[in-house]
Amino acid sequence: MASFTHQLEQLITGSVQVHSTWELKKKLSLGVPLRVKLGVDPTSSDIHLGHTVVLQKLRQFQDLGHHALLIIGDYTAMIGDPSGRSVMRPPLSHEQVLEHARTYQSQAFKVLDPKRTEIRFNSEWLAPMRFAEVIRLNSRITLQQILQREDFRNRIDQAHPIHLHELQYPLMQGWDSVMVQADVELGGTDQLFNLLVGRDLQREEQQSEQVVMTMPLLVGLDGVQKMSKSLGNFVGVEEDPSSMFGKLMSISDSLMHDYYRLLLGEICDHSLHPMEAKKTLAERIVSRYHTTQLAEEARREFDLRFSKRDLEAAELPEYFPTTNRPHDITSLVVEAFQQSFGISKSRSDARRLIEGGSVTWSGEKISDPKRVMELRVGGVLKLDRKNAVRVK
Repeated sequence: MASFTHQLEQLITGSVQVHSTWELKKKLSLGVPLRVKLGVDPTSSDIHLGHTVVLQKLRQFQDLGHHALLIIGDYTAMIGDPSGRSVMRPPLSHEQVLEHARTYQSQAFKVLDPKRTEIRFNSEWLAPMRFAEVIRLNSRITLQQILQREDFRNRIDQAHPIHLHELQYPLMQGWDSVMVQADVELGGTDQLFNLLVGRDLQREEQQSEQVVMTMPLLVGLDGVQKMSKSLGNFVGVEEDPSSMFGKLMSISDSLMHDYYRLLLGEICDHSLHPMEAKKTLAERIVSRYHTTQLAEEARREFDLRFSKRDLEAAELPEYFPTTNRPHDITSLVVEAFQQSFGISKSRSDARRLIEGGSVTWSGEKISDPKRVMELRVGGVLKLDRKNAVRVK
């Protein structure tokens, strides 16, 4: 195991907050493997690149000889983390959550070393709790503390309801830390409140308080909000290579530097042309989650589709229009983005693309957002300079 001063320097690099650095230094100086916790809620079936930012930090702990605890929140997922939410999450059944959890484990191991990862489901300790124990747990925290959370305050200010079960989430996540006796807990910056509750509960249980480390949030493909499956601005780690490459090529140049830093741990080479830098980024990420050969093929395919403009010969994502009747081009562009790429575009976004000359149908530029189109099977609808679909 590397010296604790060398470990400390490596581990705090890239983090946003460490509560606290001196506590982490003290724990590392003991020279014994730390129990490092990361909780994930399988609210959907996919892990996306946003999740990998914190997973990579957990892998770094593993590589330094520490013990990784991956908590699958099969009980917390039925509530859904209210962090950063303006409305309540749709509740999930336990059966839905367990189905999602099956894919979460295999996808997490694209980053983590499975031989050095302990997986626990929090239903193990939350399901057997009696109501008296739930009341006792609730007595550990005040309503005033809960309502200090910015997301809850915003919902009150905007007259959006806050349901009582949502208030349980921080307590449930904090109790996880008590049950696994975590030395360190990792999370995104939006998780800070929940992570600190874990410290409070550990202190009351006479345990050593966990060090809290938060990591930056990866902005999604829309360039505005954090990457999220529910927002449709994500890149899944198990997406096919061509789709993954294409989605990464759709990010704005302003996001590229954060993607290099958060996903590759590097600074983007400023001497590269932005298009070349983006292709390199996309190829390396596809290679990481698939293979080098598939990444090279995805890049060649992209070049064929867009750099050489030979769309008719290229393998393109399929688009199945939901109606056989002629429809305005704006609606078709919005639908094709969502259906074929999982990218949410507003009608205003689509109109800007059309009026800017980015949209073509079978090689013909379409500039009138109100134009009614009759699509033929096999035709190519080019949505912007990086995305195109073939009508099926």
